Amino acid sequence: MNVLDWTKLPDLAAVALLTCAFASVARRGQTPMSRLWLTGWLLIALHFAAFMFLTAPGILGLLGADIGLASLTAAGVLFTYASIPYRQEPSSRWMLASLLATNTLYICLTNVSPSADWALTPAALLFGGIPLLVALLTARRFQHFLRWMIVILYCSLSVFLLLVQHRPVNGSDLALNGVLFTVYFVCCLHFWFSYRRASTGAFITIAGFLTWASVFVVAPCMQAFYPTVHIESEVWNLPKYVVAVGMILLLLEDQLEHNRYLALHDELTGLPNRRLFQDRLTVALERARRSGAKASLLVIDLDHFKQVNDTLGHHAGDLLLQQVGALFLGRVRNCDTVARTGGDEFSIILEDSVNAESAHQVAESLLQNLSQPLTVEGRIVRVGASIGVALYPDDATEMEALCIAADLRMYDEKNFTRGTKEEIAAGKILPQTVADEPAQPGFGIASERFSA
Repeated sequence: MNVLDWTKLPDLAAVALLTCAFASVARRGQTPMSRLWLTGWLLIALHFAAFMFLTAPGILGLLGADIGLASLTAAGVLFTYASIPYRQEPSSRWMLASLLATNTLYICLTNVSPSADWALTPAALLFGGIPLLVALLTARRFQHFLRWMIVILYCSLSVFLLLVQHRPVNGSDLALNGVLFTVYFVCCLHFWFSYRRASTGAFITIAGFLTWASVFVVAPCMQAFYPTVHIESEVWNLPKYVVAVGMILLLLEDQLEHNRYLALHDELTGLPNRRLFQDRLTVALERARRSGAKASLLVIDLDHFKQVNDTLGHHAGDLLLQQVGALFLGRVRNCDTVARTGGDEFSIILEDSVNAESAHQVAESLLQNLSQPLTVEGRIVRVGASIGVALYPDDATEMEALCIAADLRMYDEKNFTRGTKEEIAAGKILPQTVADEPAQPGFGIASERFSA
C-alpha cells in the first residue's frame, strides 16, 4: 500500500508555482495585507502536501486529513481577515483567533468520529457562540455590518451542523462541506465589499471565491443526485487557481495605482507635487476664464528652514514640512489646492468666489498659524514664511505669468524683510515698524521667526 497519494502532486506543484509568483509580485510592495495573503497561499500549499498522506494507514493518514483541512479553513479565515477594513481594531484579532480555533477544533473532532461524537454538539455551538460573544462584548466600542454578517453566517452554520452532523451515512461529510462553504463564502462577501471597483483583478478574485465556495455545495449534490457522473478532482481545484491569479492581478493593480499616485504627489507630505499643481492651476484658470470669476495663487517660502535641518537634522526638517503641510490643508477649503512645489516651498490655488481681500486674509491666516510653536523631535520650533499673492486675471492671464508674478512678490517680500531686519539691527528704525507695516493688496506678506 502506497503511503503517499501521488495524484495530489500536480496540484501541489501548481499551487507552489502560483505562490512563488505571488511572493515575487508582493515583494515589490509589501503590505500587511499582502503578507496575510501570502501566508494564506502557503497554507493552501500545505493543504495539498498534507492530503498526499490521506491514503497512509493509521495516525499518519489522520494527521494528513487534520492538517490538510485545518490549513484550508485557516487560509480562508486569513483571506477574510486581510480584507476587512477594520483590521486594526483589537476585537478583530479576537475574532480571528476564535474562528481559527473553532474551525480547527471541529475538523479534528470530525476526523476522529465516531469516538468523539459527544463533543460535536458543543463544538458546533462554539461556531456561532464565540463570534456572537465577541461582537456583543465589543458592540459598545465598535460596530460594523461586516462584523454582524460574520456572526449571522456562523450562527447559521451552527444550526446547520446541529441538524446534519449526526446523520449516519454522510453527516460528517455534509458538516465539513458546510464549514468550508461558510469560510469561503465569507471570503467572497468581504472581497466584494473591499474591492468594489471595475477592475479585472477584483472581478476574477470575487468570482473565484464565489465558485470556490460553491464547490462545497455542488460536489455533494452531484454525489447525491448523480452518483454515476465522475468529475476529476482537478476540476474542483480550478477555483483556487482562479483566485490566485485574481489576487496577483489585484497586487499589480494596486502597485500601478500607487506608482501613479507617487508620480503626482510629494512622497514626504502626500501633497500634490509640481506636476499635479501645474495641471490643477491650468484647470483652475480655465474654469475661472469660462465663468468670469477670479482665482488666486499663493507662493509660500519658509524662512530659515535650512537652520532647522542644520540644528536638528534632516529628519526633523522632514517632520516640520509634514506639519506645515497639514497646517495649510487645515486652513483652505476642499475646493482649493495645497501643493509642495519645492524643498521648502508650497503653493496654494484658491478658487470659487476669491478676491484680493480674501486671498490676503488667507495669507495672513497662514502666517498666524506658522507663528504658533511647533514641536519637532521634542524641540519647540517657530518658523516664519514669505508669501507672494497673485490674482487672476488682475495680475496675469496665463499660468506661467501668474506663477512669475507670485514668485516675484514672494522674493520682494523676503528681501524687504531681510533689509528691514538689518536696519533694525543697525538701530536705524524701531523693531515695531515691521509689525506695524500694513499688508498692501497685491503684494507679498512675510513673517520671520525661528528658535530651536
